[in-house]
Amino acid sequence: MRASAFVYPWDVNGDPGAAARIAGLGVRQATLASAYHSTRALTPRHPRHRIVTASHAAVLYPVDPARWQGRRLRPYGAGDWAPGDAYGEAAEALAGAGLDVHTWVVLAHNSRLGEEFPDTSVVNAYGDRYPWAPCIAQPETRAYLTDLAVEAAVRPGAGGTELESLGWYGLPHLHAHDKTSGVALGDAGTYLMSLCFCPSCREGYARLGIEADELASAVRRALEPVWRGATPAGGWEAVEKLLGGELATATRAWRDSVARSLQTDVVAAVRAAAPEGFRILLHADPDSYHVGANAGVDPEHILTVADGVVVPCAGGPALLPPFAAHATEENVLAANFPVVTGMGGTPATLFDDATRAAASGATELRLYHAGLASEEDLTLTADALTSLD
Repeated sequence: MRASAFVYPWDVNGDPGAAARIAGLGVRQATLASAYHSTRALTPRHPRHRIVTASHAAVLYPVDPARWQGRRLRPYGAGDWAPGDAYGEAAEALAGAGLDVHTWVVLAHNSRLGEEFPDTSVVNAYGDRYPWAPCIAQPETRAYLTDLAVEAAVRPGAGGTELESLGWYGLPHLHAHDKTSGVALGDAGTYLMSLCFCPSCREGYARLGIEADELASAVRRALEPVWRGATPAGGWEAVEKLLGGELATATRAWRDSVARSLQTDVVAAVRAAAPEGFRILLHADPDSYHVGANAGVDPEHILTVADGVVVPCAGGPALLPPFAAHATEENVLAANFPVVTGMGGTPATLFDDATRAAASGATELRLYHAGLASEEDLTLTADALTSLD
């Protein structure tokens, strides 16, 4: 199985041995961040630093000024954590070590955008804004995300791209000193807390015959038992039970149509700008009502639009079969495994995990994350990949 390791430019730049070390794992590809959200990252082997703090979501290359001239929403450049063409420098080193390089592009996840332009953010049923979550129903935001995807995905020499958070983002969000786990929301509560009530979404509900204020009241009533400690069990059926079948179905119809059209438009725009043979994958979840980095999609639809998907498999291969049921021989189904023990990864069981994933339809592997892992984690990962060969 073809394997790729995720990597940041700052893992490679300034470390003469990094590219060869990543290639030595036995991977054929590096999935290299070209547009990424804010983060604090460990660099356990770098000769110059151990901690990199990316203070805001940024592109890791010089933007095309003509593309963004006169536009309110535009990408932010990186600070000293990724100066100049950090992506290009790292890509050249990785390619020089014999690796195929694909871009890794984070889209609808940008706290700085929400802080500077609050009107772009998802607004929940209580009126709280989520600055990390741009509302993908807003025309200006959709235009920004589409052009960002094209520019960040189609970098010189890249053989493909992997698009993360190309869909709805909602309540779930890793945040500094996070204090949001005091109440267990479950899938249903998370969905209700992720419903958006910005002006664009209110207009969308109205087109479906739903009065937005009444819907917001219904959502708040549905969540009252949750705040008292009654965690709703189950998935979509729990949403229908809490909100009522008719309202639940209507909200999902709106959100599914918005996400589906954005995914279609973005992939088409990237494909139009890319050279022949350029592969476009989405980080995806087969339940379209799910939110987050692995955007909820319709498996049948997305595999006719994109070349494939990257599927989270930390908890096992359960999310793969819905995609496998609709995949053709041309589609890529990449099983994504964390291999950093300190972040919950299990590199010691990677061989067995990958074998189960293959039996569930996976055609490739993704390994998160070559730059963050310890030496022991990398050794275990390399041993597993050798055994898989």
